[in-house]
Amino acid sequence: MKIWAKLMLDGKIKKQIVYEKDEKLTYSHFFDYLVDICAKLDIPTPVLLKTHLFDYAKFNHVKFSPRDFVESFPYDSLFLENIY
Repeated sequence: MKIWAKLMLDGKIKKQIVYEKDEKLTYSHFFDYLVDICAKLDIPTPVLLKTHLFDYAKFNHVKFSPRDFVESFPYDSLFLENIY
């Protein structure tokens, strides 16, 4: 499983990582993946809602906006994309 995580600001990628695990993607562990990704990007972890999981499952990507974060978030969005 590979997830491409991008921090977007003014339509440009400001920071990115490829998160890899040697296991199959399981949606019950998606929050754990999100916590690891956010720690590597040195940003707070957003609130994960059912709609985020459904978007990721249906479209292979999910976008977190600043309103999804409890703490201040200095970017326009956190974009996660499944890249197999």
